[in-house]
Amino acid sequence: MSDKIVNNDLIGAVWPTNLPGNNSESDLYGSVVLQTNGSVEARSLQTFRLVYTAGPYGMDDTGSIRVVFRFAADAGRLQTSDPAAYDFVSAHTSSGARINLFYQDFGSQRPWIKSLTARLHHGYISEGDTITIVFGDTSQGSPGMRMQTFCDSGFEFRVLSDVCAVGHYLPLRNQPVIDIVPGRPHCWRAILPSLRRPGETFHLGIKAEDKWGNPTDQADGRFRLETNLPVNNLPAEIEFRKGDKATTIENLSVDAPGLLTIRLLEDDACLAEAGPLVIQDGRLSGFWGDLHGQSAESLGTGTARQYFDFARNKSFLDLTAHQANDFQVTTAFWQQLNELTTEFQEDHRFVTFPGFEWSGNTCVGGDRNVYFRHEGRQIHRSSHALLADRSDIETDAQSASDLFRALADEDCIVYAHVGGRYADIGYAHDPRIETAMEVHSAWGTFEWLLTDSFALGYRPGVVCNSDGHKGRPGASYPGTSKFGAYGGLTCFLTEELTRDAIFECLRRRHHYGTTGCRMFLDVRALFAGSARLYERDPNAYPDAASREVDEAMMGDIVRTNDETFTLQLEIVAHAPIERVEVRNGDQTIETLRPYSEADLGSRIRVVWSGAEYRGRGRETTWTGRARFNGPFIKRLEKINLWNPERKIQQNGSDTVEWHTLTTGNFGGFDAYLDQADTGELDLQCNHGSLTVPLNEINIDDIVLDAGGLNRKVRVFRLPEHNPHHQIKQTIQIPLKPEGDNPIWVCVTTEDGFQAWSSPIYIFQ
Repeated sequence: MSDKIVNNDLIGAVWPTNLPGNNSESDLYGSVVLQTNGSVEARSLQTFRLVYTAGPYGMDDTGSIRVVFRFAADAGRLQTSDPAAYDFVSAHTSSGARINLFYQDFGSQRPWIKSLTARLHHGYISEGDTITIVFGDTSQGSPGMRMQTFCDSGFEFRVLSDVCAVGHYLPLRNQPVIDIVPGRPHCWRAILPSLRRPGETFHLGIKAEDKWGNPTDQADGRFRLETNLPVNNLPAEIEFRKGDKATTIENLSVDAPGLLTIRLLEDDACLAEAGPLVIQDGRLSGFWGDLHGQSAESLGTGTARQYFDFARNKSFLDLTAHQANDFQVTTAFWQQLNELTTEFQEDHRFVTFPGFEWSGNTCVGGDRNVYFRHEGRQIHRSSHALLADRSDIETDAQSASDLFRALADEDCIVYAHVGGRYADIGYAHDPRIETAMEVHSAWGTFEWLLTDSFALGYRPGVVCNSDGHKGRPGASYPGTSKFGAYGGLTCFLTEELTRDAIFECLRRRHHYGTTGCRMFLDVRALFAGSARLYERDPNAYPDAASREVDEAMMGDIVRTNDETFTLQLEIVAHAPIERVEVRNGDQTIETLRPYSEADLGSRIRVVWSGAEYRGRGRETTWTGRARFNGPFIKRLEKINLWNPERKIQQNGSDTVEWHTLTTGNFGGFDAYLDQADTGELDLQCNHGSLTVPLNEINIDDIVLDAGGLNRKVRVFRLPEHNPHHQIKQTIQIPLKPEGDNPIWVCVTTEDGFQAWSSPIYIFQ
């Protein structure tokens, strides 16, 4: 079997145990052939003819075949009602029996959830007769079937048959597989880390991506590398050849402190800029990781080996981990994951952790990510829902409370997160091992998970990951499906890149998360009087060691007699900084901007955000228009429009229309007006309306509350040009005398990215 195609023996899936005959390895139940022209491009329009040939049993009246597709697949939604529209499907038999054809988004078991069923009626078929299904049938005007947006070397049209019309569907012995490949280069990416010390090594990653974020092998050429600081071991030029999807330049270093950027140039045109990378003396460096995603052995895409390769060599991460839904993890796959983390683990270059996603229902605690420091540990599943092998079922942890008890003596770390299920941290929490809350992933943004923890007296750190299902850890574009956001990243602040150092970093909460960018963020508390820093949370470890300090970094837990402290911030971002919110718990106590009201121009920003509710159906669709009565729009810039098929567009000289979605995150646009002091903004959308004179739109948000979960529209004014990529500032903050003061910041850049620091927990 190709190492690019998932071994079905590793996939947790349960099919009917009773078979019509005595041999599941033959073609007793039929065979299938897919007529295709080889590899197809992501999101291209295609037509496929799938021919099922009946075996010795034939197929009885009301029997059927079912073609199923993976949950993560975001191909066009198949339909049978409009032969001139996208994704039209037709079917016929060779015998003259009729076919009832219908599609369901949730019509089969995971991971093959999406299903097209072709059911016989008014007749049957005999051995040798055929059922032909045409996907993307263009014969009556349909443009064809829209392929999924991401690459997959093992995309299956998985065919099941119910030959006896009993409602039991069996997978056929041989399954059609196609290779979905990237499209033409759309943009270039050049990627650096965010923090290193003078003389410390780092690497530069370069790749071209197609329109949908897939690293493409169709780019070629010679390119110059231009830096603003001398870089050891950096070539002046690089060559990209067709067939290469990415390249990494290793063992780079800078000798003196500074702020490094590297530009990728073709002739005199800048294709991409990497950085800024802060080079400074100090105890810590910043290492970037995405520790949460899946491959096709569970609910994702591609093989687990491809997953780890992508993280290291296509998104240029420093560390990663794989998180399969536990009730799909077979014993063989758990062993393979442990072998892969051992193989890819390389201290000081690329760190991996064995782990799994504990996937209990929300009513028994909800999703948790479990990371072991070492291989060979026992997996404690929430259930054996899709596992035929029951030999280790006694090791299951059926609730989050059971999980924490099972892990009490393990060398491990746990995150709480929000995915299909969300973690109920009020149901169960162990502060000794559950050290972080995942506040952003491709599923959306979930600040509420962290603020809920404050109300419960917990002291977790902040992490962000992709929770990606499309085989692209560290660069997880959402495509066109349920995922509405670009996947997140976490920066780990440690002395070195080793498993031990990362684990200590997690236990001290010395990390921050972003929505996918790699900005530099430093948050410190400075104390004028007595302050005592605890090495571990004293709520969990009453005898935790402590020491006197005059400053603390993000994630630290500090007791002080001071009534105020000085917060010191330093931010260096890839894009202009729009705002920095300084928060104490769930309250924003100050909003910092690198510009003043005097700098504002004729740029009006409109953004919408939020979700329906906390559960699976959280996606909020936004349909609306904004009319600027009086001025005309000189230029329109879109924010966080990750799906190119969604709409934010100018209509006429004064109107913007949109049809997008959010899942807790935000999107929107900037309208650059010819003048913005007269006239009014008239905004109408499916969640409310807002009319406001333009001269009343200023630096502060005007908010339309749209209900739901933190669902709102915000309107405010920005400078025509904001050159500020850096903020370095100190502010004086009073402390509440009772309970914790969780002090954290949220940074928003003008291009729509965000970062959150782990809180500094200060109490008196």
